[in-house]
Order: sequence, then structure tokens, then C-alpha cells
Amino acid sequence: MIDSTQPPGLERVPRASLVQLRSFEAVVRLGGVGRAARALHLAQPTVSTQIKELAIALELVLLEPQGRKLVPTAIGERLALAVRSMGAVWQGFEEDVAALQGLRRGRLRIAAVTTTEYFLPDLLGPFARQYPGIDIELAVENRDAVVARLERGDDELAAMMLPPTHLPLARWPFLDNPLVIIAPVGHALTKRRRLKLSELTGEPLLVREAGSGTRAAAEQAFAAQSINWPPRMALGSNEAIKHAVRAGLGLAVLSRHTLSHNPADDGLAVLPVTGFPLRRQWHLVWRQDRALSLPARTLLDDLRARLQVKARPRA
Repeated sequence: MIDSTQPPGLERVPRASLVQLRSFEAVVRLGGVGRAARALHLAQPTVSTQIKELAIALELVLLEPQGRKLVPTAIGERLALAVRSMGAVWQGFEEDVAALQGLRRGRLRIAAVTTTEYFLPDLLGPFARQYPGIDIELAVENRDAVVARLERGDDELAAMMLPPTHLPLARWPFLDNPLVIIAPVGHALTKRRRLKLSELTGEPLLVREAGSGTRAAAEQAFAAQSINWPPRMALGSNEAIKHAVRAGLGLAVLSRHTLSHNPADDGLAVLPVTGFPLRRQWHLVWRQDRALSLPARTLLDDLRARLQVKARPRA
């Protein structure tokens, strides 16, 4: 007889495997089998088979098509929440093990907006070399996707320019992020010593995709000056925008971090526009309603120490 006064254990063995549950949660989170397969580094037929076997084992309808996406049914959504809760409990166990082992082993999940890929790996490198037993999972997405990850609690830390205000977040501004307006080398505007933003609106504007923090910051700056400068083209990466600007397709607002030390080496020029660079900052953020693991706390301490030393003025 099972003692009902004791905490629940594995008296009832789940009819689903952890591998099946992981694949199901990825399909729900990413909206499709193909995306889940790429994220899990599995073949798409493998993920499809796992989802079918899971539904058969549970005798439940878990997913249904909605346009080109697969969305969870009501019971499927509850299962996805249960899987995430299981993941959070397991992560807590791993963090306890890491604490007991003194950072010899552990895992650290970080989300970052796409522009940080130009500098964040360099900042993480010293920590990774000092603690080779800590597995770092870095998810690089646009701002909207990073916010969604924070809402779900997928990651402990996130690097972004515009943290959301609807979540209980702690934030640490750790790096300046000047936004500049670029043109191709040789463009007539590059010969001007000073430009007003209103003088650029006759030029085609190239922007990042909807959901980009850089695009949102630029649109806020335009609105603050009552400037109407509708985009001509949206592109999905900073590199694509730089190529398009270099090819003469238009002007763009980008982070200075995306450019070479000498932009002319890439066929680009920074325009001398009044009010630019826009002074923004990169933030590391984390959920205040969740305890940070030892690896996350150690990384924050490490970055604070290194960046503070780097920022000190020379004697």
C-alpha cells in the first residue's frame, strides 16, 4: 500500500520517455517539428516519430495544425507546462550538484539578441576557459524571441538593449551601445560635415525584421523628432543589412558594434547626423522571482570585475 502521507515519487511510472517529452516541449515552444529538430540536432522524422509515440502512449491529442504551425491542444498546453516544471526541478538539481562540486560541473543557459554576437563570445571566453566543466548554452534570437524566452523562464541570463518592463527583472547595464546611421562609401551624403535627420528621409531606409531591438530603438528616435521615414526593405540580419547598404540599396541604423574599427574597410561610412550616435546600453537581465544558480552568479561577478577594470581611466 502506498503511504499517501509521503511526498509523491515514482510509484506511478510515466508512460512517456524524457526524450519524447523534450521533443514535444520543443515543438510547442518553436511552433513546428522542423524547428524543433534543428534546435535538438535531430532528424525531422525522428522528432515526428517521438511525438506520435507520445500521443499514442498517453492516448491524447496533443497538437493540432494552425496554418503552417503546430499548436498545442488545451491538454497539450498543460503537458508542456508540466515538462517545463520538470525541467526547472532538474535544473535545480544540477545547480545543487554544481555548488557541491565547486563549479567543476554545471550548466548555464543564456539568451542574447543577435547584435551581441559581435562581442558576447569574447566576454564569455575567459569564464568558459576558467570553468571548463560548465556547459554554456547560448541562444541568439531577435528581441521579441528573447523576451518570450524570459517569459517562459528558458534561460537564467539574457543580454539585450531594451529589456521588457512587464517582467520582474533585475538588470545590469554593462556596455555602451551607440547606434549610428550608415551609408555606402562614396555616397553624396558622406561628403557633408553635418546632417539633420530630416535631410535623410528622401533616401531608402533599410531595417531589421519586426521584433528587432535596433529597429525599435531607431523608430523611437524617429518618433521623438516627428520624423516619418518608412522603411523600404526589412532584412533578417545585421550582415545582410551591411551588404545591402554597401550595394547602394539604402541607408540603415545599426549598432556601432556591428562595424569594423574602420568602417571604410567594409565599404561603409558613418554619417554625421545630429542626434547620432543614439546613446543606448547593453543590459544583462535576470528574473528576480527566480534564484540564480552558482554558475550564473559567478559569471556576473566575473564580468563585473573584468569590465570595471577595463572601464577605469588610465593614470
